[in-house]
Amino acid sequence: MVKGTHQAVEDARNDTVKILINGKFHDRSEAKISVFDSGYLVGDGVWEAFRVHQGKLIFIDQHLNRLWQSAKVIGIDIPFSKEELITNVHRTLEINGMRDHVHVRVMMTRGIKKTPSQDPRLTISGPNLVIIAEFKAAAEESKNLGISLFTSTIRRGSPDYLDPRLNCHSKLHEVQALIQAIEAGADEALMLDVNGFVSTCNATNFFMVKGEEVWTSTGEYCMNGITRGNVIKVCAQHGIKCLQKNFSLFDVYGADEAFVTGTFGGLTPVVKIDGKPIGNGSCGPVTSNLRQFYEGLIVEELK
Repeated sequence: MVKGTHQAVEDARNDTVKILINGKFHDRSEAKISVFDSGYLVGDGVWEAFRVHQGKLIFIDQHLNRLWQSAKVIGIDIPFSKEELITNVHRTLEINGMRDHVHVRVMMTRGIKKTPSQDPRLTISGPNLVIIAEFKAAAEESKNLGISLFTSTIRRGSPDYLDPRLNCHSKLHEVQALIQAIEAGADEALMLDVNGFVSTCNATNFFMVKGEEVWTSTGEYCMNGITRGNVIKVCAQHGIKCLQKNFSLFDVYGADEAFVTGTFGGLTPVVKIDGKPIGNGSCGPVTSNLRQFYEGLIVEELK
């Protein structure tokens, strides 16, 4: 089992799930996209992932707004409405008998190319839409015991060449950062921005606790995470001072607590960074309280 924020409980039901590709269902073993697909050829596409609890698509409006924004940024004209996409997600859940502890990934590429090329004018089909839903419950190990991070030499870039807020298929720099972390014996990677300040992690957003304050990056060089935004929201609701600011590894190594946020794992404590223990090396009280407050938001979504 792979340890980290996406560590899930093994579920044999996922071996036989049906995948929706452009409106048609396929057995998992037969779910295929052409090698001429824009996403496969040049990473030309966008995606979104969200959780399902008690049949409810959690924070779905926020996720779809981000998907539509990302598609607009790279010039993909989505040929269906948000309501139609939600209908197809529910079709996927229904055919797989899914209702709870489900993770859904929606992927949309520019479409099929006439020949291998970056040029969008050589696209000969409409966008390809794939919906993958799996039974996924977060494993207790990472949630309770926490994860370790390693600071990668791969930087989060500035928005003038690949905006970090763009949830696109081009994730190679994040994969490189994660590989560095794994080779260093850590679970995931901490990434700095172009100025050397702490930005984010390879797949999650980073927070630290200093005294009675919660710190996170300015957001200029990281994914505009839905969970990140909701944690900032619950801090405001409960009178916890949350600062979006520049800070360095000097500050991080002296943090009282640290945690990362993501759609799948929610809030996951960070217990070690670059071999240095954070706080007492376990989930701290502020992290624990914020996790409860965030889970309260999910309960509100279910009403």
